[in-house]
Amino acid sequence: MNRRSNRVGKIVAAALAIGASTTAHATPGIKVLSEAPNDGPIKYTVKMTSKNFGNQQETRTVRSGQSDDLTWQGPTPAGAQPVPDGCPQISSIPRSADGAAVRQVQMRFAPVIADNGVANVQLSFRAYAPKGTSKVTVGGKTLQCPVDSRLSQIVRFTMPTSTGSKKTVTLEDGTQLTFTASRK
Repeated sequence: MNRRSNRVGKIVAAALAIGASTTAHATPGIKVLSEAPNDGPIKYTVKMTSKNFGNQQETRTVRSGQSDDLTWQGPTPAGAQPVPDGCPQISSIPRSADGAAVRQVQMRFAPVIADNGVANVQLSFRAYAPKGTSKVTVGGKTLQCPVDSRLSQIVRFTMPTSTGSKKTVTLEDGTQLTFTASRK
């Protein structure tokens, strides 16, 4: 009888262990969030204020670990400025379809969001703006080529990603970029 009760005790213990393990693996309750999870999309607005490159604003969407490229291009305040084909470094001058030099800003916004909702951001910023002309002699010909303002800078910063969070970054030339996040 002792062996039998010992066996029954083991069977009961095993049954309780199985029951306890299925209870431990039950589905957790659903948690309602007012904002998207950290790996979800982030809607962000970037506003640029710059003496050299103008003022622009745009709203975009990106996910953590991805990058978002944007380009702004527009005429110069002084109007169309033709660029002769013989000008030095012509391939690096952004031009319109009719060959006039234009202002151009290119940005790459690359956030990685930590568990606490704070984004580590790498921003690559490149901009060009013509600032008049100067005479250049190329192959015996005198050309009116653009004098320009250029900026190329990489900035790393952190910012919260909760809805309404703002971060302003000032670049070397005084250009200000303000980022506003939204997780809804």
